[in-house]
Amino acid sequence: MDKKTVELSSTFKGNTAPKSFKKNPINGTKFTIAVSSAKGGVGKSTFAMNFALALKSTGSKVGILDADIYGPSLPKMMSINEKPKSEDGKSFAPIEQYGVQCMSIGFLVDEETPMIWRGPMVTSAIKTFTQKVLWNNLDFIIIDMPPGTGDTQLTFAQEIKVDGVIIVSTPQEIALLDVKRGIRMFDKLKVPILGLVDNMSYFKSDDGKNHNIFGEGGVEKVAINYKKDFLAKIPINIDLRIAADTGKPLFEKNPDHEISKIFKEIANKIKGSFL
Repeated sequence: MDKKTVELSSTFKGNTAPKSFKKNPINGTKFTIAVSSAKGGVGKSTFAMNFALALKSTGSKVGILDADIYGPSLPKMMSINEKPKSEDGKSFAPIEQYGVQCMSIGFLVDEETPMIWRGPMVTSAIKTFTQKVLWNNLDFIIIDMPPGTGDTQLTFAQEIKVDGVIIVSTPQEIALLDVKRGIRMFDKLKVPILGLVDNMSYFKSDDGKNHNIFGEGGVEKVAINYKKDFLAKIPINIDLRIAADTGKPLFEKNPDHEISKIFKEIANKIKGSFL
């Protein structure tokens, strides 16, 4: 094997030591919690919205930053159809909905406009949202991360003070492969992992039986193997899906719903870890 091949192989194996970076807090916030999933389509955004609202119900001031530049979900899920105001032309005021301060690239472009951007433009947008949004005295800001382990994740992990990350996954083996990559990334970049959530864990039919459509117990096993906290199982539920599609998250629509109670338990546990 020649020298170039060895160097390339070393890079793909992740043997390059992480550099030290100065991490800046997000102005106007106390604690930053990222909601991540290296795999797409596992319900991360639905979790982030309901988790934020559950945190708010505990008496905390909460904001949500939709960091998925290519596929923003927050405008639809939180039923926001307005643009943020800017009095000085340089900074933006977050839009408040359901008592939560919100910001998303989706507020600035039409719903069907694709963001055909290269990595540096995405990084620039993230820095704008973390440095030039006038977050108002938040206890917690929830970052709805995009899937993957790319530019956005690196920007937050290396340059922004992230106090912890919640990793969401289905129990499907193909999703868990990416979860393991995500855990290794955050560990390597020294971002605390607050715990793992098993989403779409099972489906309960009308006869009361649980059906493990995506497999069973995979997320909890990964949590045990990597010595991380396992936070909860959230089943597939049509009310959760309908609420997201109609722009009023289930926790806001029905805080006494059985699924909402799971979010409340997670919120209490996470809040308690910061107090």
